[in-house]
Amino acid sequence: MKAFVDENVCISCGLCEGVCSDVFSLDTGVAVAIECEISSDLEDSVREACDGCPVQAISIEE
Repeated sequence: MKAFVDENVCISCGLCEGVCSDVFSLDTGVAVAIECEISSDLEDSVREACDGCPVQAISIEE
C-alpha cells in the first residue's frame, strides 16, 4: 500500500498527521506522505486518515 496527498487540495488541517504520524507529516506546510511502501501494521491508520480527510486530499494505492 502507498498513500498520496494532493497538495493542491490539502488544507493543512492536520487530521492525517494526528491519526498516523508515521506516514503523514505537515513539515512543508501541507500534508505529505512517506514515499515508500507502508507496513501492514499501519494500513488501518492510513485508511482512517484517508476516510477522515475533510477535503478528500488523500488517496491510497493498494
